[in-house]
Amino acid sequence: GITGWQAGDRVAALLAGARSGVTRDIARLISIVEDGRPEVPELMRSVASTAGSAWVIGITGSPGVGKSTTTSALITSLRARGERVGVLAVDPSSPFSGGALLGDRIRMQQHATDDGVFIRSMASRGHLGGLAATTPQALRVFEAAGFDVVLVETVGVGQSEVEIAAAADTTLVLLAPGMGDGIQAAKAGILEIGDVFVVNKADRDGADSTVRELRAMIGLGDRPVDGWVPPVVKTVASTGVGIEDLVAAVDAHSAWLATSGELDARRLRRARDEVEAIAVGTLRRLLRGEGQGVALDRLAADVSAGRTDAYTAARALVDGLLDETQL
Repeated sequence: GITGWQAGDRVAALLAGARSGVTRDIARLISIVEDGRPEVPELMRSVASTAGSAWVIGITGSPGVGKSTTTSALITSLRARGERVGVLAVDPSSPFSGGALLGDRIRMQQHATDDGVFIRSMASRGHLGGLAATTPQALRVFEAAGFDVVLVETVGVGQSEVEIAAAADTTLVLLAPGMGDGIQAAKAGILEIGDVFVVNKADRDGADSTVRELRAMIGLGDRPVDGWVPPVVKTVASTGVGIEDLVAAVDAHSAWLATSGELDARRLRRARDEVEAIAVGTLRRLLRGEGQGVALDRLAADVSAGRTDAYTAARALVDGLLDETQL
């Protein structure tokens, strides 16, 4: 195995490369995170001080609304302002390799030769919520590498996509006319998570009625008087129409977050969720470890046979864990 010193050494070398824009080193750091390698804790300690330095924009919406095209158009617009842009495209896992199904997004290839853009697909690996379990740590790598904006594009899986709102500073919800999306948005609880709504493919019939429907639904929402009212922006991402309006809406939301104090509140919630997820994961591994795994099987047999109940068994398991680890 890798010793602590070797891990620290390797992480430091990769981080130095990532900070000077070496694409391969950024990719390697994200692979370390995605594969859950032993260097992850050391890496996270090394990048802790850069937390919160990038603006994270979540992009969500059902398949076919043009998420990749919109992401690509946003990259072009942000690069024109001189911002370094990272993209994390979270794909359903490939059933063959456990890797990302769509690779590095063919439609974004126009940015492939730009040093100020880094695009990475991550597999969700069966993790519910449209995001990969390791997304928070991958975002920290992007921040440490000096990106100004990170676009996180999700798989588009309906209700469980509310997870994107927890990971992003600004969440864009994409819809398209004629897809029954307005109604779907209300059903899926997507209305609660959107900071900016985008009606893409707005050159199609029905775009104006989709905008009206959305605005009416947003108006019915239960929002505080001084709260943010999500704008509805019309775009045709394939031609770049409306993209400047979209960037302006993101800027306005970013300014509101900073002045209202909501940015700090969001990032605190995000850190809390991250710490909790890591703690729960650690406990799960401990519970399934050598000694505890045996205890878990034995207690499960007792519950199954009716010799005890699940609550008593769980309590015994936790007590055994506490005794063993002296937490």
